Amino acid sequence: MPLDPQAEFVLSMMPQDNAPMSDDRLADIRTGYSVMVPLGVGDPVAVASAVDHDANGVAVRVFVPNCDQPVGGYPAVVFIHGGGWAIGTVNDYDALTRLLCAESEAVVISVDYRLAPEHPYPAAPDDCWTALQWVADNANELGIDGARIAVGGDSAGGNLSAVIAQRARDEQGPNLVLQALLYPVVDSRFDRPSYSENATGYFLEATSMEYFFDAYCRGGTSPTIAGVAPLRNPDLSNLAPALVITAEFDPLRDEGNEYAAALAAAGVAVETTQYAGMIHGFFSMPAVLNSGRDAFTQVVRALRTAFGTV
Repeated sequence: MPLDPQAEFVLSMMPQDNAPMSDDRLADIRTGYSVMVPLGVGDPVAVASAVDHDANGVAVRVFVPNCDQPVGGYPAVVFIHGGGWAIGTVNDYDALTRLLCAESEAVVISVDYRLAPEHPYPAAPDDCWTALQWVADNANELGIDGARIAVGGDSAGGNLSAVIAQRARDEQGPNLVLQALLYPVVDSRFDRPSYSENATGYFLEATSMEYFFDAYCRGGTSPTIAGVAPLRNPDLSNLAPALVITAEFDPLRDEGNEYAAALAAAGVAVETTQYAGMIHGFFSMPAVLNSGRDAFTQVVRALRTAFGTV
């Protein structure tokens, strides 16, 4: 399918900057990201509360839906934002996580994990794991049903969600009801067809991914370990059920689809959709892309199904 006309329009509105990602440009890129992400969501929706917490040393923002608390507590989503492990904050994603809270009628815990290159691997997954454990340990105080916790995130956030889902299995962590992986980074190879087909011109550049891996793995971490590339884990059995969403015009398309297939082959319940004509980042643009709205609705439906609140 050709590029979706709405996605084409979004791309035409983005600054045309062919300079490669670099440490010197990172501060400006972070500032631009903070402006761009909220624009794709629209006006923030009302929730009952949005409160910042210290989750055992990790900053999180806890959103509570504007509905009656169920007997036993609200279901919960630990949400992990994208941005190549180097960009993005809970403030940038505030409108998106508010919308997710309101529509899923779940408590959403947005994790402000430490960013690379200032804090390379394993800072980000360690922070996300600490936040997940904090949520489970403090479920009663947060009004959460500890038996109904999901994780999810977009791009690098999808990577971190997959990594902590594997860690939850291996370290007897919370029994997650869903991992929602939205065009996730799950491998460190750049030789799949989707990388060559979508190397430039579709928002996420192949060269940007090379920079992100360099920044994330500073200090000698191999990009091939399962903690960085969860598709490389030889054992994908007994993981939480998964929703995997990919985009046709995205360098990460093929690895996301491969991860969904590998999970299914390992016996994990998987729902997967590749959105035709879409670009990386479309899930966080529900106000400007019809397919972004559709993907957001699909995530909400998957969460509510996993929570038993459909």
